[in-house]
Amino acid sequence: MSGPPSPGRGLGSAKVEVKGLRVSFGREEALRGVSIDVAANRILGVIGPAGSAKTTFLRALDRMNELKIGCRTEGSVLLDGEDIYLPTCDPVALRKRVGMVFAMPMPLPMSVYDNVAYGPRLRQGREPSPKAKVDLDELVETSLKAAFLWDEVKDRLGGSGLMLSGGQQQRLCLARTLAMRPELILLDEPCSGLDPISTARIEEALSILKERYTIVLVTNNTKQASRVADETAFFLMGELIETGPTARIFLNPSDRRTEDYVTGRFG
Repeated sequence: MSGPPSPGRGLGSAKVEVKGLRVSFGREEALRGVSIDVAANRILGVIGPAGSAKTTFLRALDRMNELKIGCRTEGSVLLDGEDIYLPTCDPVALRKRVGMVFAMPMPLPMSVYDNVAYGPRLRQGREPSPKAKVDLDELVETSLKAAFLWDEVKDRLGGSGLMLSGGQQQRLCLARTLAMRPELILLDEPCSGLDPISTARIEEALSILKERYTIVLVTNNTKQASRVADETAFFLMGELIETGPTARIFLNPSDRRTEDYVTGRFG
């Protein structure tokens, strides 16, 4: 019988390959030589205590760390074999391929419909034709259904997205991301402020969405990672301690620090 996968290697065909990734802010090194594969059409759960640079890792996958002054990145991140940190890579074009959902719901101050349609309209860049309007209506409906929100808002698409509940707002943000038809979806603790029912709906949506998308989920809720992630990566103080199939990480981790964390001894 072969041993457990070595730290940093995922399973299956890799959508993302991270190699020797280091991220620093000024003199502080946040990520320390992380190497990991993210398999296509799988959910990678990223866990670890506060200060482990989980969010820094996530933001490195769409180059959002660069928005902070003094950020320096070394190593490589390959998306479908192409290094997103090469000078030839356009960050704006990259973020059309990589969608992000943040911890706090951030609906736009406009209607439910316009929240979802906002990105596709920008992409059109012109007054839509009648056919384009029909296509947009279908895209909005499809995106809201994929986010498990359509049945709750189909009769109030013209109402403000800000009037939805917190859980509905977060699913609206997910629908807005899906409307851009990304290839990779990044989620930064998307359920941290939600009630159990809203959390369950988002988790149910993710389990279906992975059939079409590759998903990286940062979560402080180890139980959530154990429920929805196919593979789990444990970070500690900017280092990737180990990664592998979720069941193994939680039931038979290779590193004592991982065991201590998933069993609640610290964190």
